[in-house]
Amino acid sequence: MAATAEAGRRKRAAVVVLGDIGRSPRMQYHSLSLANQAGMEVDIVANGGSDPHLLLRENPSIRIHEMKTIQLTGISKISGALTLVLKAAIQLILLIWFLCFKIPRPDVFIVQNPPSVPTLAAVKLASWLRGAKFIVDWHNFGYTLLGLSHGRSHIVVKIYYWFERHFGRMADGAFCVTKAMKHELAQNWGINATVLYDQSPEFFHPTSLEEKHELFSRLGNSICSAMGNADCISVEKEVEDRNATVFTRTVEGEIFLKPNRPALVVSSTSWTPDEDFSILLEAALMYDRRVAAILGEEDSIDEGQLWIDIKNGKQFVYPRLLFIITGKGPDRKKYEEQIKRLKLRRVAFRTMWLSSEDYPFLLGSADLGVSLHTSSSGLDLPMKVVDMFGCGLPVCAASFSCIEELVKINRNGLLFSTSSELADELMMLFKGFPEECDVLKSLKAGALNTGSSSKWSTEWETYALPLVNQVIG
Repeated sequence: MAATAEAGRRKRAAVVVLGDIGRSPRMQYHSLSLANQAGMEVDIVANGGSDPHLLLRENPSIRIHEMKTIQLTGISKISGALTLVLKAAIQLILLIWFLCFKIPRPDVFIVQNPPSVPTLAAVKLASWLRGAKFIVDWHNFGYTLLGLSHGRSHIVVKIYYWFERHFGRMADGAFCVTKAMKHELAQNWGINATVLYDQSPEFFHPTSLEEKHELFSRLGNSICSAMGNADCISVEKEVEDRNATVFTRTVEGEIFLKPNRPALVVSSTSWTPDEDFSILLEAALMYDRRVAAILGEEDSIDEGQLWIDIKNGKQFVYPRLLFIITGKGPDRKKYEEQIKRLKLRRVAFRTMWLSSEDYPFLLGSADLGVSLHTSSSGLDLPMKVVDMFGCGLPVCAASFSCIEELVKINRNGLLFSTSSELADELMMLFKGFPEECDVLKSLKAGALNTGSSSKWSTEWETYALPLVNQVIG
């Protein structure tokens, strides 16, 4: 009877994220695929903070078990090393409590790495105690992220590397995000990983004109509110028009894109040291200065009148640029202060945190995406670019060792290494916007082709599901 009951039981997976599940899209997609494609019950053990996607919250086969985020601010002022040790010890106890006692026994644990300490040890112990299998999803290497702040030669980084390698090799299976990472894991870590490329799920798609208008109507106040002094976008707020947004207008119930609208550039960032946001600020400043020089504008020009003229329909060969920067992270306030001090004539910045439902609409409504991710290891790829391609959005991406596994130059995007190169690309892509910008249109078609050629569910069923079934055995 016991054997019959066991055979009839639905398989169960535990997805483990020592971080904000709302900011861990790949692990959310794993969870949805485990539930919908593998037919498993799924328990997510993660920190709270941001709401995960609605599809996750409403799925009856998925339960989220939220752990408290550990903050040791008082001790961190005394000793950084002591804080790391104490925090890891508390997190280890918390993880073991959830994985061994709070959730039903799973058949397999799937854990995000990094962070590695203490996650890998906690999951290994829980899998042994509960007779379950253990798969690591390698997004990057934790020791390289720690090395950004401490240096690769620091003793703490060396201990972290040993820990990550030692417990990583104990897993029953592994995924990784690039061929370059697969090679590194095989050659230097003794780990045979399956490459599971990030792909956007089905809810990342090009945005219709109606969806754009509705989004810009919802975001109207945020878009028209300058971060510091008035700018070329905030002037749009001076006249209330319920039929119009900064980008769209309705005439007799029909929606049109404004011919004098600004070009919308979106960048998603975690505001961390592996993304040098100053490159984007410098490039925006260069664009602003170069356009003014090409148009022969004096420094003493009446900017307020210029903005009103543009709002009333006057067009130039180079458009205004609105950069919307999404995301949360430690350096956000520092860069927001820098943005407020910039003197810009045709460029404006807005920082936002969007819901997981609105974020795809923003990408699908934009004209260009910018990725500043350079990878601490040089072996992972920015998932934000995958999402942009899913929405048919071309990308200018910071260049690093394996980025060309994703960004195909002159097909779906461009690469840059300096702020001057990025400024050159902005000038080239947006000249003649919105109608006479053929290179931008060509890249958009390439991005759409990339995004539509493969989706997460297809990739997961082809590469992840066989490994999960094999590991569970």
